[in-house]
Amino acid sequence: MSDTAELLTGQGLLLRPWRPDDAPAVLRAFAPAEMARQAARPVTTTAEASEWIADRDDERAAGSGYSWAVVREGVALGSVAVTSVNHVHDTGWVSYWTTEAARGAGVASSGLRALAGWAFGDLGLHRLELGHRTNNPASCAVALRAGFAAEGIERNKLRYGDVRYDVERHALLATDDVNFD
Repeated sequence: MSDTAELLTGQGLLLRPWRPDDAPAVLRAFAPAEMARQAARPVTTTAEASEWIADRDDERAAGSGYSWAVVREGVALGSVAVTSVNHVHDTGWVSYWTTEAARGAGVASSGLRALAGWAFGDLGLHRLELGHRTNNPASCAVALRAGFAAEGIERNKLRYGDVRYDVERHALLATDDVNFD
């Protein structure tokens, strides 16, 4: 299994492991309330952003997750990751986000296609899964543009505060006919 240091997307974006100097981009990304609630713990200071990056390094070292900064001209615009890697079933869980400034520019879908090609090739996975709240059409559009087929609704799966949300599950198989560029 190869832990490639960098990947290129068909749109000229660079995927690379997160670096300590990316902390300001991580901090900006998690500043909106919509993003803040999706972090496992608060990311409101440079120190917390640095911890978030260190956690990504730990996952990579353990072989349980691979998170990539999606970069254009040296600036981290977003993240794509495959975590919960299971080599018994050859599966992984995919997640993605972009900074507010990069939304709607194809950063996430381009990064996801490159990540999927790497996960199927270098990691030897067969199935990648992701989920998004059903009230998040932008996230659904990213998944569909990256080739992930919708598979069904998981009712009341997520809870933020006192509100429960349905989640739509998507998956991409190594055998699916998808352009990974």
